[in-house]
Amino acid sequence: MELSASARLFGGKRRLAERIRNEAADLGIKPPSWAPTSLAALALGRLGRVNGISAPLAQVLDALPFDTLSAARRHEATLSRLGCRTLGDVRALPRGGMARRFDAQLLAALDQAYGLRPDEHPWVTLPDRFAQRLELMSRVELAPALLFGARRLLLQLCGWLAARRSGTTAFTLRWCHDVMRSKTAGDGGQLTIRTAEATRNIEHLSRLLAEHLAKVELKAPVGDLELVADEVHSLEEKSASLLPDPVQSGESLALVMERVAARLGPQRVLRPVLADDHRMEWMVHWQQAAAPQPRKRVEPAKLPQPAFMLHTPLKLAVRGDRPLYQGPLVLLSGPHRVEGGWWHRIADAEGKDQEQNVLRDYWVALSEHAGVLWVYQTRLANDRSAWFLQGVFA
Repeated sequence: MELSASARLFGGKRRLAERIRNEAADLGIKPPSWAPTSLAALALGRLGRVNGISAPLAQVLDALPFDTLSAARRHEATLSRLGCRTLGDVRALPRGGMARRFDAQLLAALDQAYGLRPDEHPWVTLPDRFAQRLELMSRVELAPALLFGARRLLLQLCGWLAARRSGTTAFTLRWCHDVMRSKTAGDGGQLTIRTAEATRNIEHLSRLLAEHLAKVELKAPVGDLELVADEVHSLEEKSASLLPDPVQSGESLALVMERVAARLGPQRVLRPVLADDHRMEWMVHWQQAAAPQPRKRVEPAKLPQPAFMLHTPLKLAVRGDRPLYQGPLVLLSGPHRVEGGWWHRIADAEGKDQEQNVLRDYWVALSEHAGVLWVYQTRLANDRSAWFLQGVFA
């Protein structure tokens, strides 16, 4: 990494170095090395040495073994016969003879490592598909303990998503059982996690995975993990604000519902979804909180909306063609006609399809004791009519 242009944005070189050192450990990367050139830092890193700026660069590199540079490692046999042991020994050879005997990469690598030639780095090309494996340090027997290694893979996934400016809505964690397993345990297992919206929030993905792993029982000890991104979508970034925004500091409702559904079960956490239907019973349906919402935006019906709906409409008594509910009702507004449902059929207890067609005239009615009510009149057989109470206004 070349950091000279960005160090100030992170609070200086020392603070940036501490942050890289701490976060690199989560990715399984050895402590980073620092040097004025990239190849010098790479050579120090291969030896496990961190500080390459405490002394002049030439003095630091001359003492390193020559195989710390990949370009010199390819000529290890020839350089060893010439008596070379360090980069300083290779650098002391006549340049003319080196140019004739060795390839051009050796001299170019030496010049770049010592800062005599500018570094040239090809652009990193990300793979089109994310699939990473990790061998665990020890065999794991409990599923929740897999989160330690899985989080390292999730960090790599989030980094891959950030570079592609994308988010994931589904990823799969696979695990392989130890070789010394019973025959009935199988090769391993897998767990697919889905989110309602694309995200690359490492904390949310880790919590969601932890809730699902808490319900998994391993059939044998696990030695390897693999993480695969199943569904990747472009993620629209939100512009950051110069001033702290308390509204954006909290967790969104969708993320909270996903985590609760993972703990209690998706069938126990539901959310209402508005349907394109004017019939009161079918105007709203309930779906699992983790399921994606429909893309088509539905406009609400232009009818009075009661605050509370009865599960089953209550048939009202009638006196002189006026409905009664704790006394006579005064019709305030209406009628609002709702007609339709001939296409909608539901099987009854006997398995026969029943048509859900309705023909109703809705009214806003006032009761002296019950308040404002939502009632409707419908036609029955033999041209008879009936009144029903279906909702109550707050």
